[in-house]
Amino acid sequence: MQEELLIVEDLTLLMFGDDSGVIAGEATLYYVLGGAVLSELAQLGRVKADEKDVGANGMQVHAVPGAPLDDPLLRDAHSKIEERARRVQTLLIEIGTGLRGTVLDRLVERGMVLRERKKRLGLFTTTSLSIGDAGHKKALLEKVRAVLVDNAEPDARTAALIGLLSASGTLPSLHPAVPWSGDVYKRGKELERGSWGAEAVNAAVARTLAAVTTGVVIGATVGLNPNN
Repeated sequence: MQEELLIVEDLTLLMFGDDSGVIAGEATLYYVLGGAVLSELAQLGRVKADEKDVGANGMQVHAVPGAPLDDPLLRDAHSKIEERARRVQTLLIEIGTGLRGTVLDRLVERGMVLRERKKRLGLFTTTSLSIGDAGHKKALLEKVRAVLVDNAEPDARTAALIGLLSASGTLPSLHPAVPWSGDVYKRGKELERGSWGAEAVNAAVARTLAAVTTGVVIGATVGLNPNN
């Protein structure tokens, strides 16, 4: 029997483009992966957010003591929060930074993602990713589709996955497996609002995109200024 994947692994699989070998939302991926780990810890009862203590970087998140967690990825994240409470936006960055490679390594070890290294012109080594054993991803997509299209009641894990996909803006990338529509968008937002982890991801992604957009506008303005 195959060991159950973490939410962050399932999320990465769902965001992985089978044809392109690219993960959707790469620019802000660390926020989303960090949010997935926090969501899992919350579901395990190992972190709690203080809704009465909300600052510029979101709610304060505290570790809940208990036996050491079995999975090293979750254990490391919990230990970080255990050192001292942090704002959720700060944790998204601290936990999520560098997590992409770790999660992909784990999926490659399970055969769900394939990694191939090739030599180009006999000099440069390039790495390509492709989907491997697609059975688990297919089952995930069926669960997500049932909730978003057929209005099935989600379990906690599926609700977290959909909320994070919605928050990251990558939900449309599941089309055509999950046909994109206004109703799917609304259902995704409902589940996003039900998770403080997903809401934090949404705020972080929106802030990043706003900063990028502002930078582009300023750059274009400076470029058009004849005095520069």
